[in-house]
Amino acid sequence: MFPGGRGGEICIHVFADNNTFVIIQSQINTNGFLSVEEPQVESEYLGKMPASFRMIAVFLGDLDNSDGVGKVYYRQDSRPSMLLRTTDHINQAFPQDDEIKPTHALIITWENVAAHGVPVHSTKPNSKRNTFQLVVASMASASYAILFYPREGLQYISTPVAGQSELVHTGFIKGRVKGWFNWSSIPGPYYRIATDNETSVRQLSEETNSGRRGVWVYEIGTSPIFYSIIPGQVTNLSPEEGMAGGQMESVPEFPPRNTGEQQEIEFPPYEHEEEEETPEQELPPTVHPVQYQPRYPVVPEPPQPSYSEPPQPSYSEPPQPSYSEMWFVFFLAVFAYNSETCASNRQKCSSFADCKDYTNGYCCQCRPGFYGNGKDCVAEGKPQRMNGKVNGRVFVGNTPSPLELSNNDLHSYVVANDGRAYVAISTIPAGLGPSLQPLSSLGGVIGWAFALEQPGYENGFSIIGGVFSRQAEVTFLPGNERLTIKQEFKGIDEHDHLVVSTELEGRLPEVPRGSTVQIDPYKEIYHNTPFSLFSSVITSSSNRDYTVSLPDGSVQTKAYQWRQTITYQSCPNDEEVRAVQSTQQLSVDQIFVMYDSGNQLIRYAMSNKIGSIHSGPPEQNPCFTGRHGCDTNAACRPGEGVQFTCECSTGFTGDGRQCYDIDECREMPEICGSHALCNNQPGTFRCECVDGFQFASDGKTCVEVDRPIDHCQRGTNNCDIPERARCSYTGASAYICSCLSGFVGDGYTCRDIEECEQGRCHRDAVCYNSQGSFTCQCRPGFHGDGFQCTPGSPEHEKTQCERDRESIQVSSNTGSFSFFRPRPAVSQYGPTCDQHGAYEPTQCHGSIGQCWCVDGNGQEIPNTRTGPGQRPLCIDRGVIPPPIGPTTRPDVSPVAPGTHLLFAQSGKIEQIPLDGYSMNKGEAKALLHLPDRVAIAVAYDCVEKTVYWTDITGPSISKASLEGGDTISLSPEGLAIDHLARLMFWTDSMKDRIEVAKLDGSQRRVLFDTDLVNPRPIVADPSYGYVRLYWADWNRDGPKIEMSNMDGTDRTVLVKDDLGLPNGLTYDPESQQLCWADAGTRKVQCMDPNSRNRRTIVEGIQYPFAIVSHGRNLYYTDWRREAVVAVDRTTDRETDEFLPQKRSRVYGIATTPTQCPQAYNYCSNNGGCSHLCLPRRGGFTCRCPDVVDGSCVERKL
Repeated sequence: MFPGGRGGEICIHVFADNNTFVIIQSQINTNGFLSVEEPQVESEYLGKMPASFRMIAVFLGDLDNSDGVGKVYYRQDSRPSMLLRTTDHINQAFPQDDEIKPTHALIITWENVAAHGVPVHSTKPNSKRNTFQLVVASMASASYAILFYPREGLQYISTPVAGQSELVHTGFIKGRVKGWFNWSSIPGPYYRIATDNETSVRQLSEETNSGRRGVWVYEIGTSPIFYSIIPGQVTNLSPEEGMAGGQMESVPEFPPRNTGEQQEIEFPPYEHEEEEETPEQELPPTVHPVQYQPRYPVVPEPPQPSYSEPPQPSYSEPPQPSYSEMWFVFFLAVFAYNSETCASNRQKCSSFADCKDYTNGYCCQCRPGFYGNGKDCVAEGKPQRMNGKVNGRVFVGNTPSPLELSNNDLHSYVVANDGRAYVAISTIPAGLGPSLQPLSSLGGVIGWAFALEQPGYENGFSIIGGVFSRQAEVTFLPGNERLTIKQEFKGIDEHDHLVVSTELEGRLPEVPRGSTVQIDPYKEIYHNTPFSLFSSVITSSSNRDYTVSLPDGSVQTKAYQWRQTITYQSCPNDEEVRAVQSTQQLSVDQIFVMYDSGNQLIRYAMSNKIGSIHSGPPEQNPCFTGRHGCDTNAACRPGEGVQFTCECSTGFTGDGRQCYDIDECREMPEICGSHALCNNQPGTFRCECVDGFQFASDGKTCVEVDRPIDHCQRGTNNCDIPERARCSYTGASAYICSCLSGFVGDGYTCRDIEECEQGRCHRDAVCYNSQGSFTCQCRPGFHGDGFQCTPGSPEHEKTQCERDRESIQVSSNTGSFSFFRPRPAVSQYGPTCDQHGAYEPTQCHGSIGQCWCVDGNGQEIPNTRTGPGQRPLCIDRGVIPPPIGPTTRPDVSPVAPGTHLLFAQSGKIEQIPLDGYSMNKGEAKALLHLPDRVAIAVAYDCVEKTVYWTDITGPSISKASLEGGDTISLSPEGLAIDHLARLMFWTDSMKDRIEVAKLDGSQRRVLFDTDLVNPRPIVADPSYGYVRLYWADWNRDGPKIEMSNMDGTDRTVLVKDDLGLPNGLTYDPESQQLCWADAGTRKVQCMDPNSRNRRTIVEGIQYPFAIVSHGRNLYYTDWRREAVVAVDRTTDRETDEFLPQKRSRVYGIATTPTQCPQAYNYCSNNGGCSHLCLPRRGGFTCRCPDVVDGSCVERKL
């Protein structure tokens, strides 16, 4: 034990029992405990443990030191000799820890205290007296409690309480804490060192967790959140445990001191030591000030007892918590059961659980066919998924700067019926990825949670559900690098995925790039310790061996030590929870780790089984070995010997060998009730309230939401019709009605103004009134605009077509050159004008027998020229009379109302209404829910108003329909729709090719399968004359953007310089601009594919994924910002940003125009082709699909 007694220590003199002395916020009690708040009177805690206040119970009972023999001493000690002895005890208890350098210690000694009420005599002080000690040592990163008990044994282990003998208590008690769901308090954690058993109490002086008899060491806090009690790990007595570091110094006798049978005191008093004058260079290394530094007042003389108003310290600034408070804040309650009943708490249970009332409250219990803690329940045998984010700072090797992890995606998948777990973390830089390979347990907690259960044992999820905290400490050998892993598991989300957040902090030994890692199978002991009826802790530790195969062929063998603590809350009334085995063993084998540098992914896989810590013959039944052949959505049911059956999980149907999802929404259409939508999911379904409704308190009934409504946007206002009135939204649910120009009224009723009665026209003009406007026209014999009229007939003003035709005639007579290009080779050509003087849409040159289409300015539309005997189909644009009054700018095209943006997130496709070019973010909502799916590209067919998307989890291409779409492809990423020819084009990044098919998925054909590495975005332009495909290949060694005709001809590299990762691609037929977003160069750029003129729109963006054009705006999705961003091409700047309510990566994006763009359809009526009609410049090509039936004919027209 540590030196204890007089000198530098304060002795507590008492004249009555239950004396308390206050030290800052800590109080030493003669009843054998240290409390950190005002203790209650002893009648409130003796015999009624756990107490309702916070304490460290060293030897708690009804003790007596009022006879002058029993004494209590304490002191704070920071002398090097004492701190070195403290370090020695801690290091021996935690041999894997290093850098244990306490900066101060509090030493409390209870000497020769007797049991109260037991007769003792001053002449025989040896009559049943005990001596014990508590040392609390603190440093910047942790605090430790060391408890000493006499080696020769305890003289008594119980004290009289209320007329009965009550065993003493030892442990750590948090007292009362606030409940999660209400403001009432509940009993906090109680970590017991000895149990309600005489043998357990006597073993305090006979056994150890630190290698030395009677010495018990506990880590009681880790900065910055102190939430766990970790016992020492050395339970065997060391051969030299009585030697150095454990030797006791000589003991001067305290008067009165008898030499009879008194219990020997093994710790001498404090004496002034010469080492205090040791030169500074001989002292232990300087340690930085501790984060929580206890301070104690100087007490010149023993204080008198005081109960009602204990002395309080004064502070010039807010006081810091004392060391003994540290571990008491370690629990953050996740949920709390209390004395309420199921009637008001049923919704807190899983939808697959029943609520059961007990005398002291309620519990949630999973129904048959499901397992979990009642708050979270999952179907037996069903595969489980875990998603989350990883953050933190990690040093690698001896590097001085850390590598940052910021919201890196973590995905995990477990085949529950064989215990195989798969984990992947994305966007891991090459400087960190190889060194993460040994940490298979980074996501391996899901392996424990859903491990294959051996008979009589339960995996983690069966015990604690999906809400818990996990902290792991990893120490690598031989370099002693340390890494801390903190994880918060937040339960099951709306997609039935377990959600986790992970933080990493520390240093890893470097694994060179190109190295592979092999981890040996290992076993890990999980010990479940109930702190109280409400909170529990599971601790585990193990040693992991692994080998590193270096690129030069050499092999290194290394190891690390793993220690973790899992905290959770359980129902105190559940008999099944109390019956769980307190100690279980996790066996992990078939471990696979790999860092994929190309995709910056770290991958882990492992097989997990949970069972007994004792060795025995292995289980042979296939249900316990995992070798059963049941469907991944089935549970294996063991029979006699090696017999077993396969049973489809709840929500699936089949024979167990093959299981199929039951679509509850289709089979039971009314299952969700009114104002709700049913969403089918694998093995289950989910009800969602329609827009404007939300779930009531029962979690099932949808009730109307009382929230502001924009009646102008919804069209539910009572203003006059839009042709006469304007509705203006003013906030909340209010609006204002006002009449348009040309009308008069209150906005609710508007009438036309009779402008002709006001004499606005010229006196020689006739006024014609119209709704909201009027026109003026000069009378016969006058000309002008109606506002000004002059006598006479106006000279007819020739149109551009008429002037061009006249110039051709003049040039023909004078021999000058022709206006049009390409110029007819045989004779002069003159344009054909219609009755209004406008260009006829179809122009022909009879001398050469060719016809072509022209635009409104008479310019030939490329690739529309036909040969002799053929005429192209050209759109008659008509003649629009010149407008009266102001006109819009010729470079601005009004945006049609009703257009939306569609963008993909994991598990859904959302829509954002566009108000002009502005995103109406308040009306954004989910369009499609795609559980367990990751939609990448999104495309829209404006003809059938159908949404198409690619899904990498299928993998497949699907379209929105009641049946959920048709699977037609493998590994698709980019997707493009030709609404005219009714075709879809897509890129396949796994097979490195581009394919085409009909919109129903039939007649599939590979267009390109060469010179492609990582093709992703693809767009189709079926507009006049061009009929092109554009795609990008983000091959890191040679990224490029290419184009071709839609039939695969004329393939050309369009861009290959100054590209990095061209993820997004879009084409605007109005401006004839091809635009792309590059995650490598972090730019958005545009190019005219004909002139090859290229310009930068914005730069310095973060990580774009997809892009779409709409009018003057570009909209792109960004992985890092997890947002949809708007860019104005006319001003070259970002103008807006939309952040989805649920933050995660956003993928493909598309628009939903209200009208399809006009263009000539070369493949009208399939062009007469037997199978595929593929447009090209100036015509089309009939192609056969890759799988033909012998009736296909290929030709080119």
